[in-house]
Amino acid sequence: MSSSHNADTVSVCSEASTLLDGSVISTVPDRHGFLGGFQYSPEPRQGPPPETVLRRERKWLKMLSQWNFYMEKNYRKIRERCRKGIPMSVRPRAWLYLCGGKLLMDKQADKYEECLQAIGDTKCIDDIKKDLHRQFPLHEMFSSEDKPGQQELFNVLKAYTIHFPDIGYCQAQAPVAAFLLMHMPAIEAFWCLVSISNKYLEDYYSPTMDVVQRDGLILQGLLKKVCPPVYRHLKKVNAEPMFYCTEWFLCAFTRTLPWDTLLRIWDIFLCEGVKVLFKTSLVILIGCLGTAKSRKQCPGLCETLARIRNPPEDILSEENLIYNVNRLDLTERDFQEQHQKQTKKMKLERAHRDGATLR
Repeated sequence: MSSSHNADTVSVCSEASTLLDGSVISTVPDRHGFLGGFQYSPEPRQGPPPETVLRRERKWLKMLSQWNFYMEKNYRKIRERCRKGIPMSVRPRAWLYLCGGKLLMDKQADKYEECLQAIGDTKCIDDIKKDLHRQFPLHEMFSSEDKPGQQELFNVLKAYTIHFPDIGYCQAQAPVAAFLLMHMPAIEAFWCLVSISNKYLEDYYSPTMDVVQRDGLILQGLLKKVCPPVYRHLKKVNAEPMFYCTEWFLCAFTRTLPWDTLLRIWDIFLCEGVKVLFKTSLVILIGCLGTAKSRKQCPGLCETLARIRNPPEDILSEENLIYNVNRLDLTERDFQEQHQKQTKKMKLERAHRDGATLR
């Protein structure tokens, strides 16, 4: 490349960005709509060649047109194709089908509109309004109040609280709903949120956080199986699972992963369920602390948490994370055993506490 071309490129980049709080904020969104922040990806993605993408698109369109058949008779094929990555052009539709949102939407066609017309709980409405500007403020859809994203996000979250008044609003649902709105119309995002909240992340959004605590302990048990040195290190520095995995689980990694990696993880998550969140968590923990050198660099709790919360870039790269998630040696039985063990443990602890209170 000639030096004059380089100079031109630099001047264009300079004109297209400004500094905000020490971060470069671009006036030209990236291919996902981001103007800055750690999820901004200025470089073009090194994805599969166009002919591969086209072939995959055709396969997905055929599969979506015979969805029930594949789900009942050839789920393995769906799983295999999700692991390879869903082509961008069919991803919104595939996600709607994968998570069961399409079934719910077809059963209650007018429900979303009915929820929008309802008045809603005042406290829920106020809490939702306070959170709107915090969701992906560096994305073009949500960067200001007059952008369509914030109003649609309000509608989706409000509709959820109307549909499930006993659950109401939980802050962690907002990034999930916003993420869905980046890919599909509001009505589809609403039904995907309903399905994900009630099926994939069941009871995560209850005020007690009991289920998230249990899943943190399950994660710890699985880590002990797949990488004992990291498990021992976290125990030694007293790094409780809730210190690092709460946001991972509650927000399904929407606030943690680089965008291209996140899309691929969601392709698998919506196909295979919550165990994908566990596998992703394990890969991050092992990536951050899997070597003796990395553990030596994190002698205490603060250093350990800082590393887990800001993993080296290569660990979170699409190629590395997806490869390691898919090859992680864990069976359904491993998950079931840990689930039973930690559920039993928590019940005993609760009974002990209740007994102590009565005394």
